[in-house]
Amino acid sequence: QVQLVESGGGLVEAGGSKRLSCSASRRTFSRYGMAWFRQPPGQAREFVAAISWEGNGTYYADSVKGRFTISRDNAKGIMYLQMNGLKPEDTAIYYCAADSGTIAVVRSTPYFWGQGTQVTVSS
Repeated sequence: QVQLVESGGGLVEAGGSKRLSCSASRRTFSRYGMAWFRQPPGQAREFVAAISWEGNGTYYADSVKGRFTISRDNAKGIMYLQMNGLKPEDTAIYYCAADSGTIAVVRSTPYFWGQGTQVTVSS
């Protein structure tokens, strides 16, 4: 079982930045592909970004490409999402997720999920 805990959410003004963190409970964190998803108010959950277990493969939704950066520190068991140039439409609950399968699975139907952290971008 992998337990994921997100942190770093909160209120930020449009154009601002915020960094989310996701801490994992297991030492085998480095063997899991990781991803961020988000759920805007009244909408379905959507893919944001993913990173391979080695950290050398990153993938982004078109809506965040060039503004968000995903990274991971396998030694610390932490994944990050650096969000720059935030827009009101980025307002959502952000979830981290993990899976030991292919990156395609990590990007679509990962098995392990965190509880989420709210990010609100004011205009």
